[in-house]
This record gives sequence, structure tokens and C-alpha cells, in this order.
Amino acid sequence: MKKSLLIASSLFFSSWVMAQNPLSVHVLNLESGLPSSDVKVTLEEQKNGKWIQISEAKTNEQGRVTALFPENKTFDNTIYKVTFKTGDWFKKNKQNSFFPEVPVIFQTDGSVKHYHIPLLLSPYGYSTYRGN
Repeated sequence: MKKSLLIASSLFFSSWVMAQNPLSVHVLNLESGLPSSDVKVTLEEQKNGKWIQISEAKTNEQGRVTALFPENKTFDNTIYKVTFKTGDWFKKNKQNSFFPEVPVIFQTDGSVKHYHIPLLLSPYGYSTYRGN
């Protein structure tokens, strides 16, 4: 009973944080079907044709970063890049990988208040999409 209450509380808190922050990410390992915890993720913003890093974090035990966008910054309608440092994660887990990192470049348009970028990962392939 305590464990299910803890899980429910954790999910509620994660949902609340995601609603407050405009950007979250999630990494799932397709080979094992499990979340990928401790993946380093960076966020950059394109300014005058150059990438400027504005945030970085590591995925939690659920494979999530629920609040990747910096609190003190305005979420502009612009081009951003989230980079998942997958090579480091695979190396730490004693696996080979073809992709040392996975950059996801996207443009916000203000049509939604929250953007979610899931990464479905395997050693030799990946998939991503705009989630919710």
C-alpha cells in the first residue's frame, strides 16, 4: 500500500512540475523496455546562427527530466536543440553504441504550453517525436 501511494504521489508531483515548466524529456531503452536513468541532456537555443547552451540535467530513475527549461528565462518561439549524451550512458552500461549523442532540433510556435520530447533508444537506432 505504501509503495503504491508513493508511486501515485511521485506521478502527481511529476505532472505538476511538467505543467509548470515548458519542456520535459524522457528516455526509454527499447532493448530492455526500461527507462534510461542518468542520461546527460543539454538544452541549447539558436541565437544569430549559433547554439547557446542554456540548461543541462540528467534523467531521473524514471528516465525523465521533468523541468529542462531554465526557470529564470522566457520560453520564446524559436529554435532549440536538446542533445541526449547517449554514448556516455551506453559506455557506463558496458554496451557499444553507434550514436555517441542524439541531437533533436525543434521549433516552438506557441501552439502548446508544454513540449515533451521522448527518445526511444537502442544501441543502433533511435526514434523521437513531439509528445505531450
